[in-house]
Order: sequence, then structure tokens, then C-alpha cells
Amino acid sequence: MGVFERFLTVWVALGIAAGVALGLLVPSAFAWVAAMEYAQVNLVVAIFIWVMIYPMMIQIDWAAVKEVRKKPQGLVLTLAINWLIKPFTMAALAVLFFEHLFAPWVDPASASEYIAGMILLGVAPCTAMVFVWSQLVKGDANYTLVQVSINDLVMVVAFAPIAAFLLGVTDVAVPWETLVLATVLYVVLPLVAGVLTRSGLQRRSAQAVSRFVAALKPWSILGLIATVVLLFGFQAKTIIDKPLVIGLIAIPLMLQTYGIFLLGWWLARRMQLPHNVAGPACLIGTSNFFELAVAVAISLFGLNSGAALATVVGVLVEVPVMLSLVAMVNAWRPTEK
Repeated sequence: MGVFERFLTVWVALGIAAGVALGLLVPSAFAWVAAMEYAQVNLVVAIFIWVMIYPMMIQIDWAAVKEVRKKPQGLVLTLAINWLIKPFTMAALAVLFFEHLFAPWVDPASASEYIAGMILLGVAPCTAMVFVWSQLVKGDANYTLVQVSINDLVMVVAFAPIAAFLLGVTDVAVPWETLVLATVLYVVLPLVAGVLTRSGLQRRSAQAVSRFVAALKPWSILGLIATVVLLFGFQAKTIIDKPLVIGLIAIPLMLQTYGIFLLGWWLARRMQLPHNVAGPACLIGTSNFFELAVAVAISLFGLNSGAALATVVGVLVEVPVMLSLVAMVNAWRPTEK
């Protein structure tokens, strides 16, 4: 492991601190960057995420992708967690905490909006960042691609009905522009670039792919840190102005994340999935497609609503928590004999 990977948690912690500090010192600069978005997808953040996942796309071997269908257990686990378990456990935790445990500190109207935002996070499993987490746990790149692709197809038809059912409303409008743009930016374009790059490198030499990916690794980590700086810089004022509310929302979100991960890991062990498939399969169900959740929260409840705030807290909590899960997956890697 290089210096970037060994001290990744430290770099991310410094990125969080730098983001909050810079967001308070130069809010106009972050406001300018935040305005560079289309369909709720920030284009600058998209570039940094692209930098993160491009190296993994180069590693995808299309001949091996065809073999995934012969061992579908990992796909079954991913889909079951994302669509049969996670949305409902998130809704249950949100109600438990904000209608009961936190009731003395939160008024009922705000509580209902926080619950709605958390439900939207639970119904929006991650797309782009899964490639990052998979790369950090040395996951099977081919399996990860298939998992993300199938999950995105299911999301097209399952997101709105499940969200409508759990929210108790019937007019959940899926922001198709956000969904399509994010899929193109985070999956299609880097995948095409990766395929073309891999093809060119393989014509050069057998070792060219591995050498090029190794050279890109520091840039991938820098992309992650830059993303963290931007996300925390965008929300610096909210973090300072509403620390109690953010802390209250963060508690059930963190419990949900760790709980779903541990359930997934237990099931993966029972299914005897190989480590490089079990890791991504569990991590895809624990992180969130925050652009989609934020977009729906704003369209349903408004920009300054508690629901929108809850989805933003999901963004802030995700990176540190997911890095801790990455560390757990790596620590549980079987010892090579």
C-alpha cells in the first residue's frame, strides 16, 4: 500500500476539516461551484467522482463479465438488501427515533420531514461511489459493474413505488434527468473510457494495464479527498448552525448503515461468497445515491425543508462511515495460504 492508501482516513479527516473551514471563510467560492449543476448533479463533483472510478473501469475484463451470470449469488444478495430490506429498516429506524426517542427535542412537523428525507435515502442505493469502495477493498471489478448496472435498472422501476408506499403519498415524481445524467456520468462515460484505455494498453504490453492503474491510484484518492472538501464546504454553514439536528439525524443513519452492512456480511458468509464479491455486494447496499434522494426531497418538500436537510446529512455521514466499513472488509480478508 502506498502512503495515500495507508493514511486514507487521515486525509479524509483533514479534507472534512478543510471543507468546513473553507466553506466558512470563502462561502462565495463554494456557492459558485455549487451553482455549476444540472438536474441536481453537481458537475464539478461529477468530475472528481469520474477521476475516482476511472481506474477501476480500466480493470474490467469483458471476457470475465460474461462469467458473472454463472455465479449469481452476489447479485441476489445485492438486490435483496437494496430493495427488500434496506428501505423498510430505514423507515422503521426513522420512525423509532423521531417519533419516539427524539420526540422531546424535535417538533412533530420537523420530525415528519426528517423521517421523509431518511426514507428517500433508504430507497436510493448508491451508484458511482460503489466503484470507489470496491476498488478500496480489492473487489472484483467485473462483478461490481454487473451489480451496479442491474441495480440501476431495478431502480428505474422500483424507486417511485417503494418511496410512495413508505412516504404515504402517491405523487412521487422520479427526477429522470437526475437519474439518467448520473448514470451516464458515473457509469457509461467512465466505462467507455476505461474499455478504450484498456484496449490500447493491452496492445502495448501485458503489464501495461496494471502499471497504468497503479500510476492512477494517487489521483483516485485525491479525487475522493477533493469530493469530501467540496461536499463539506457546500454545507459548512448548516453544520455550524444546526449541529444538534445534524447529530440527531446522523445517529439512525449510522445505525442503519452499520446494521445493513453487518446483515449483508453475515448473509454473504452463509452464502459462501468469495471475499472480492462479498465486499462490493455488502457495500452497495449501505451507501446511497444522494443526488437522487436530494432531488426528490426538494421537489416534494422544498429546498429548505427538513427532508432536504436529512438527505444532506446522509451525504455528510456517508464518506467517513463507508471508509470505516472499507477498513472492516479489508481487516476481514482471509489470510492467503
